[in-house]
Amino acid sequence: MTRLWARRWRTGLTAVLTMALIPLAGTQAGATGTTAGGTSAVTKTRTTLGSDVVIHDDTFANVLQQTLTMAAGEKRHLRGRAETTNSITGNVGMTSRIHCNNAAGTLVSVEAASARNHEGYDTTTYATPGRLPLFADLLFTAPAAGTYTCFLRVNAYTSLLGNPYLTVKAGNTWLESDDSDRPGAQWWQNPNCPSGGFVDPAVPQLPGTVARCTYVGASPAEPDAWVFYNDGPPGTPVQKWQAHPDADSVSAQANLGLTTCYYKTGSCTEDMWSAPKGPGAVVNTRFELIQLDTTGHACRTRDDTVVRTVGDDAHHTTGYHSISAMPIEPSCGTRTFIMRIYVKHVSGQRVKIDGAQSNGRTPLTSGIAFNNFV
Repeated sequence: MTRLWARRWRTGLTAVLTMALIPLAGTQAGATGTTAGGTSAVTKTRTTLGSDVVIHDDTFANVLQQTLTMAAGEKRHLRGRAETTNSITGNVGMTSRIHCNNAAGTLVSVEAASARNHEGYDTTTYATPGRLPLFADLLFTAPAAGTYTCFLRVNAYTSLLGNPYLTVKAGNTWLESDDSDRPGAQWWQNPNCPSGGFVDPAVPQLPGTVARCTYVGASPAEPDAWVFYNDGPPGTPVQKWQAHPDADSVSAQANLGLTTCYYKTGSCTEDMWSAPKGPGAVVNTRFELIQLDTTGHACRTRDDTVVRTVGDDAHHTTGYHSISAMPIEPSCGTRTFIMRIYVKHVSGQRVKIDGAQSNGRTPLTSGIAFNNFV
């Protein structure tokens, strides 16, 4: 199955199978409430899946869509939730993605993604037994004034025989988008890291880019890592963000992709293989939003800390972090922020921090910072 995972990513964006859009139901316009980014004043429109969608091995379905009319440079946050059941007790891989096309049908955004293996219809560790939910988040910036169609896209993949499939469930699957601009919001994604952990010669590399995967665990991996901070090629500057002059607080969120490196998995390089499949791994993750002072050092910090267990059956797992309404402190002397995620290996298999696939076009680890206005 792990060999197929790498192949699915390489072929995913160019798959020739085109599936019809499913009729939509339960559209909720102007929904308000606290978002994943933590702001409460932004209204959203949510579209909910009206009927189940079956997805077989190595197929994709655009299960929901929304149309946005935007000015050039306008920003919208899109969030999707895809909940699936599995036809078998074995593992079937699942990836949930969001992307936006222009009026000509051309992709004009990255394809933000979350991934995990659905561990079978008899799984009891999900919030609802047998039902795996995955969230995907995208900050879309309109490259020009116009109308854009944004999709929630789900695919399935497995090497198991018998034609297993996932079913995307109606009612619990939705796509929502901001109704207005998010001035000054910013997107983060970590460096390229192909699904197999090595450069695929079949995938052209953009000029000046280097595929780089970060691993934590026993040597030769590092014991810990800082995502969005020091996980790029040597000399990569830390991405800084200027809060809007009129904002009184800021919020942030991050989706962190993690993959266990058990023996002979095709998702990691051979030198990172650990024990035979079974034990999984435990990692500590700490998401930090830091306001800098005039010397470029930390002035104020908010964090969100989680101990995560990554099972070898789940294998590809996405963890979600958020920080809400961090006040901007005038005494810091700047409105400059950085975002980072500390990942420390605790026990078990080595873990790969999933990066962008398809040469940066499909990030599995990403973050968004938002301005909050009174």
